[in-house]
Amino acid sequence: MNIWLVLIAVMVLSAIIQQTLQRKFRKYSEVGVHLSGAEVAAKMLRDHGIGDVKVMSISGELTDHYDPTTKTLNLSEGVYSGRNIAAAAVAAHECGHAIQHATGYAPLQLRSSMVKVISFSNKYVSLLLLLGVLMFQLTTSFLWLGIALFAVSTLFSIVTLPVEINASSRAVQWLDSTGIATYETKPMAVDALKWAAYTYVIAAIGSIATLLYYIGLARNR
Repeated sequence: MNIWLVLIAVMVLSAIIQQTLQRKFRKYSEVGVHLSGAEVAAKMLRDHGIGDVKVMSISGELTDHYDPTTKTLNLSEGVYSGRNIAAAAVAAHECGHAIQHATGYAPLQLRSSMVKVISFSNKYVSLLLLLGVLMFQLTTSFLWLGIALFAVSTLFSIVTLPVEINASSRAVQWLDSTGIATYETKPMAVDALKWAAYTYVIAAIGSIATLLYYIGLARNR
């Protein structure tokens, strides 16, 4: 019962955080800066001596990400062309990941090494958990295999936390040092990135709670 309460709370908090993040992004998108998101990314990469990362525009809203396998920094259309503090913060955050990659930041390396395992896990974890629940009278082997795969996903979500927090820290420090974020706009950048980080925190909590639920289920069976 306690786990179910946690899971319900996670779902509610996740929805609140997503709505708040979107509202903050829209609000701070109205506060202008002199560079677009693409220009912020290009400058931050240059300032850190990174010349082999390509800045690209992709479709969607808040779909921004850095791909270490292709060395591409992918910015959503609004961030790529936006000349506002929200776009600058997001672009700088993604550049933070590129800098982590270039400097061999250990948590990012660990997360990158887990990608193939996570891809395999995501293909089969739901099936194994379903078979484990349906066939509990015969065997719990499927359930425990599903739990093992889900545990990998949970570890991935936990490892992601320092990666995201560090990227945001790098972004804010650089925006402040270059003057792109001023005394008035720096708190806005910090606030926007803080709410973005909350999405990863709540995802990790939800993953841990779900893992504990299935472990409890298997042990009771």
